[in-house]
Amino acid sequence: MITTLIKSTRITWAAKNVNMYLLVLTYAYFANIIIKNPYAILEGLILVSALWGALYSLNDLTDLEHDRRDKNKQARPFIQNHVDKKWIILFCTLLITAVFIISIETLIPAFTVVLILMLLNQILYTVPPIRLKDTVLAPFSSTATNSVLRMVSCAILLGNIFIVPVSVYLFIYTASMGTYIMYKSKQSAASILTLISGIILLYAFINGDMNLIQFAVAVLPAFLATIPLYLSLFTQKDKLFDIADVLYHEIAMIFFLICILYILFI
Repeated sequence: MITTLIKSTRITWAAKNVNMYLLVLTYAYFANIIIKNPYAILEGLILVSALWGALYSLNDLTDLEHDRRDKNKQARPFIQNHVDKKWIILFCTLLITAVFIISIETLIPAFTVVLILMLLNQILYTVPPIRLKDTVLAPFSSTATNSVLRMVSCAILLGNIFIVPVSVYLFIYTASMGTYIMYKSKQSAASILTLISGIILLYAFINGDMNLIQFAVAVLPAFLATIPLYLSLFTQKDKLFDIADVLYHEIAMIFFLICILYILFI
């Protein structure tokens, strides 16, 4: 049971948090800002990842009946191995509670506020009766909002939420929304959002809001994963999904972590 609960946290999906933290940290690096609290930033990254682990577990619980009918989701932990709902809820509650206790006791209050926003957004997205996941608002409240909140949590620990330009926040929001819609196999909407995010990215680059390295951090890893994800709209959906997952959630995450440690300690 414990192994199944741990698997439900989707540990490799921490790549999303690591990617957003690295992007924010590059702005401190190129601004020659001395980071005086590197361990607090690492702690923040760990807490955000732990919180999202609990939220992914909660998401799998609320989607359990739907996932059982979806042949593409038969590998989900709670489908492969039965775990009583009370244990899942207890596990999520304890993990979330631990995250908030540690955050309140050791980090600045603003960081805890961002954690609260992440929690509220995901509860509204996945938990009945509101469950925005089943409405037209799903793309706005899911990956898009979450990606921006991940960035904000790091920026707050650096002491300046606007260390990242607004145009970059906007790009991450639209690009993340586009990725979500690709995952939902909506070709027309995905193409439109890809165009919009591309225009915003071009503006950010021309306006000096993003240099080549930041461009690479923000775009290339996700782009490499997006290629098979986009192709999955047309052919070999399962196989291409697996390729995208490995590229972003495993290979890219290791590289992101190395870069973060370099910025913080070297």
